[in-house]
Amino acid sequence: MIAVKGIVDGKVQRVWFRRYVQSVAEPLGLAGYAKNLADGRVEVLLIGAENAVVQGQRAVEQGSPLSRVKSVNWVEMACPGTPQGFDIL
Repeated sequence: MIAVKGIVDGKVQRVWFRRYVQSVAEPLGLAGYAKNLADGRVEVLLIGAENAVVQGQRAVEQGSPLSRVKSVNWVEMACPGTPQGFDIL
């Protein structure tokens, strides 16, 4: 199991981006969250099997139909205990 955190820049607020990330993460069995930041970016945490996390990262980088993702800065994190579910914060 691995964990990555990404800061997503672009038009990613008020375009159903967080709900899109959740809709991708849950079928992949990923835990974590997507939350709006005060500066207009979105923070995403993905936790799960390596191949599922990679698929989740690709989906985040592609973005929702109404969003425009400029860039995503990913960093690997220490994997937390036993994560449960995917939240929208």
